Amino acid sequence: MITAGFEYHRPTSLDEALMLMERYGEGARPLAGGTDLVVRLKDGRDEPGAVVDLKGIKELERLEASDDALLIGALVTFTDIIESELVREKLPLLWEAATNVASMGVRNRATLVGNICSAVPSLDSGPALLVHEADVLVRGPDGHRRIPITEWFTGPKRTALGAGELVTGVAVPLPRDAHAGCYVRAGRYAGEDLAQVGAAALALEGDRYRVAFCAVGPVATRARDIEAVLNGRPLDTDIIEEAVTLVPDEIAPITDIRASKEYRAHMAGVLLTRALRTAASRLAGDGPGYGERVV
Repeated sequence: MITAGFEYHRPTSLDEALMLMERYGEGARPLAGGTDLVVRLKDGRDEPGAVVDLKGIKELERLEASDDALLIGALVTFTDIIESELVREKLPLLWEAATNVASMGVRNRATLVGNICSAVPSLDSGPALLVHEADVLVRGPDGHRRIPITEWFTGPKRTALGAGELVTGVAVPLPRDAHAGCYVRAGRYAGEDLAQVGAAALALEGDRYRVAFCAVGPVATRARDIEAVLNGRPLDTDIIEEAVTLVPDEIAPITDIRASKEYRAHMAGVLLTRALRTAASRLAGDGPGYGERVV
């Protein structure tokens, strides 16, 4: 039960939503899927002055591709992503990451944009968006901004979003070269448990690799030093083992209710190995299908 009192607004245009965000200032809370906000309202952790429900703004429902990017609007749910043949064809790594989010009931409501705005260290969408070098599309009092995902997460549950701004969507570049990826996570059980460790690898033709982790530091992050070791070299056991030795320098795990920092550090190396091998085999055309378990 929600006991806090607040104003409720359901604008039908982005301009109206931004006007409301400006009117209520720090007391405004945008609502899309609501899987985080409603929980905070119910347990009393948030008492906003106004809730601005974005679900009446049709332009935020867009899920479409241009010549060079896939645009995912702020109202697009993880189920929308999973059911999209466009996403599965163009960005199968993002599709695979979406299938790992929570439970079916949560995926039916939760949005990709809401996931990155929550900015929890364990967010499953983070590694896939990082290796695909996505941009966060923002609109606010000063106009439009395009924020690289590498600059978006500023700390646990903190982002680069400014006062009065709204995220309108995410633009994910479509790789022009042949590519394949893998997102793999460790968790305590199937369902709504957050990741203990998550790792994504994107393999591109020409022996190029991008790697990112979640749940092993204050924010989801690219592993640049690991990428430097991998890039330009044919992937083999020795190179993977060399990359794994760099994992401790790329992460900063903690101990919490879900896992110890020692377990997270060990599993980061295990998952990196699985993700790299799977991405490389998929690129070669003989790997497991997307969505199949590799751990």
